[in-house]
Amino acid sequence: MVKDRRGRGLTDLRISLTDRCNLRCTYCMPKEVFGPDYEFLRKSEWLTFRELDDLVEAFVQLGVRKIRLTGGEPLLRSGINKYIYGLKHIHKIEDIALTTNGLRLAERAGELKAAGLDRVTVSLDALDAEIAGQMNGRGIAPRAVLAGIAAAQHEGFHVKVNMVVERGVNDGEILPMARYFKERGITLRFIEFMDVGNHNGWKMDRVVSGQEILEKIQSEFAAEPIDLSSQGEVAKRYRYADGSAEFGLITSVTQPFCRGCTRARISADGKLYTCLFASTGLDLKAYLRADDYDSAKLLQFLSSHWVQRDDRYSELRTQGGTDRKKIEMSYIGG
Repeated sequence: MVKDRRGRGLTDLRISLTDRCNLRCTYCMPKEVFGPDYEFLRKSEWLTFRELDDLVEAFVQLGVRKIRLTGGEPLLRSGINKYIYGLKHIHKIEDIALTTNGLRLAERAGELKAAGLDRVTVSLDALDAEIAGQMNGRGIAPRAVLAGIAAAQHEGFHVKVNMVVERGVNDGEILPMARYFKERGITLRFIEFMDVGNHNGWKMDRVVSGQEILEKIQSEFAAEPIDLSSQGEVAKRYRYADGSAEFGLITSVTQPFCRGCTRARISADGKLYTCLFASTGLDLKAYLRADDYDSAKLLQFLSSHWVQRDDRYSELRTQGGTDRKKIEMSYIGG
């Protein structure tokens, strides 16, 4: 396994298949910026599945065992089922996950399972129709998303739900969400509001800390931690005392986990990022499409970039001085 200068290995690769989405969530694609006139990438600007195959083959040699497909909204990318099949049966990827807004999941869950997808993570920030509609930017009630979650669970997927908690917006939904998914045995992960991208209006006073969230849950439910020291885990895991379900806390603002990060990300425009909050990335598309491209040299090209990595944005945030332009979430997918 290749390691960076802080001793962090590379095990987890996140691939953004498209920069497009059928929602305009306030967290990552606010409609004020990503409105009807916004110019998304042309499809020719996305990496092709063949180019991604070359990259995956090299990343596997570097230690990658998990791949997460994301977006934008990955289910908007045609050919995704065939690509998942190749990841599982040709590249022998051990763990293939998909992050989705869930709007198309009910109709696609069966074919995704048949293709070889292992896990599904669905983004949902509220059960209340008005709050959910406000946060997804399209006024869409959560009914379709909940149907997608139910369909994925019916197909046998391990389903997780991600809820970004923003003070004064949806923090009143913490307990309703906890109750709903606890009853259904689904893991709900609460994410501290992060300064991803450049347009979500992040301020520290809008962050509900993981500790506050935990205290609110424990005001109603008995819960116990599950090995909070596990390396490579981004979420602090807890189980309800009655054994019905788990929940997690992703605390990259108040308790950064940069030192244990083992992730690389390929953006929709074909750049490699070694941090969710990075400003610049390695241009893989230019490398792959160069006239003198040699696949035999790709492994060393990627390895040398990872070895030089020294990202720790979330640690630096607490010290100030991190006011800089960052890659947009629509390109990198989280």
